[in-house]
Amino acid sequence: MKLFSPLYSRAMVWSRHRHAHWYLSGMSFAESSFFPVPPDVMLAPMSLANPRRAWWFALITTLASVAGGLLGYAIGYFAFDAIEPWLRESHYWPTYQRAITWFDEWGFWAIFIAGFSPIPYKVFTIAAGALSMAVLPFTLASFIGRRGARFFLVAGLMAWGGARMEAVLHRYVDRLGWATVALLVLGGLLYRWAAAS
Repeated sequence: MKLFSPLYSRAMVWSRHRHAHWYLSGMSFAESSFFPVPPDVMLAPMSLANPRRAWWFALITTLASVAGGLLGYAIGYFAFDAIEPWLRESHYWPTYQRAITWFDEWGFWAIFIAGFSPIPYKVFTIAAGALSMAVLPFTLASFIGRRGARFFLVAGLMAWGGARMEAVLHRYVDRLGWATVALLVLGGLLYRWAAAS
């Protein structure tokens, strides 16, 4: 069933829009504190569509994401009591508890570790604020580890692949999409099984 290829085609059209960088900035900012969709879904096609500007797109994504992370930090620092009941009822609560454990074990380095983990960054930003982590180390770790490394890697790979990569992705996007869905479902089931054990 071709569900992902029309979405991919639409994303490629949006990525060439003259205001695409503003959409990318908004999505990157929002994802770091409350929005569930990662900015990679715009960054990758934008870098594919315009490889010469891929590094610029990665920088925009990084800066907006770190700014959004500071908003998440502020939510955790100033308003954690207000959001805690909602957080406890949401599916993010076990993830939040894991983030707290990581901060206890690794401190500053938890942000770097989180960089390529499946744990949503917004959970780490709120946890860092709730734990009153020093703002400067939090910001630096976010900029270098979590945000910069990941986004520049995505942009670099897409720019390197260019039109060739775009053609390959377009041909296999439905298979890749369904494989990703299957992996997410499997990961969720394994996570529940491990939590229940």
